[in-house]
Parts: sequence; structure tokens; C-alpha cells
Amino acid sequence: MTDHPKLAFDLPVPVPTAASVVPAGEGDHLDRTPSTVAQLEEEGDVAADYIEELLDIADIDGDIELDVRGGRAHVRVESDKPGSLALLANSEAVRSLQELTRLAVQNRTGRFSRLILDIGGSRDNRQTELGQLVDRAIARIEEGATQASLPAMSSYERKLVHDFVADRGYVSESYGEGAERHTVVRRA
Repeated sequence: MTDHPKLAFDLPVPVPTAASVVPAGEGDHLDRTPSTVAQLEEEGDVAADYIEELLDIADIDGDIELDVRGGRAHVRVESDKPGSLALLANSEAVRSLQELTRLAVQNRTGRFSRLILDIGGSRDNRQTELGQLVDRAIARIEEGATQASLPAMSSYERKLVHDFVADRGYVSESYGEGAERHTVVRRA
């Protein structure tokens, strides 16, 4: 058995306050109006500060690049050292870090954040995985199934899936609510 060092993370974790917690059905405390480019750049800066602190605490080398595309702040973490980001680059870790980063941004700005986090090319890898998932779903339909249901995924991933499905001449729709929302593929 290998002993792993204990890590003392001292990140500013967003903590809901009584003023910021809104019971379900009673409205939303975050500004959800479309963000300006300047606001998206601010989101990117806040996110970069948060991610940079995480990398420093974990003693992981990484370079952070910021961009604004499609009405979202995009934060990309890359490294020249092979494998240095491997622990953070798997899709579950990226999804979790993205949510924590969004919370940090929302806590600082008071605005809803839809920022996209990419660590070590994780977005390209996930896009490839989703394309393969769509190909398998279409193969099931071509073998006689009337439809193919895909697992639950984020709205960003569902958007990619809808694009892949349309590019292949099929149709898709999303069903379900919240974390259970998923995509169903059918013939056009």
C-alpha cells in the first residue's frame, strides 16, 4: 500500500450565505441577463485566479489562456510537462472543477456563469468521445432500433451531440430535467 501525501487545499470555496440562498421556486439571486464581452472577460479573469491558486496549492505547473467565444468565457489550462495535468484532465475532474470555478465566479460577480473549462485538451478528448457515442447510437438504429437514448450529460455536451447527430442526417431531442437530462437519437 502506498501512502499518499495529504494535501491541504486552502482555496476560497464559495459558501452560500443566508442572503444568497433562495428556496426553490422563489426566484433566482443571480443576474442572468446576457453578459457583455467585458463581463465575460471579467469571468475569465476571476476563473483564472481561482484555477491558478488551485494549481499552486497542488504544485501543478500549468499555463492559463483566456478567450471569449459564443457568449461564454473559455479558460484553458495547458502544460509543457507531459502528464502534469493528467490527474485533472479526466472528464469527471474537469466537470467538477468547472462547476467549482463557476461557483467562484458567480460568488465574486453576482452573475450566472456558463464558462467553459478545458484542462490539457480535455474538451477535444470529450468531443471525440461524444462523436463515438453518437456513432454507436446510430449503429443501433441502423441495426433496427427505433431510437437510441444516450446517458445524461451537460447542456454543452448535449449541444455537441445534437450537432453530431444532425451532421450524420439523424434527429435528436433532449428529455428529462436537471442532472438527468439526456438525448434521444432517431431517424430523420
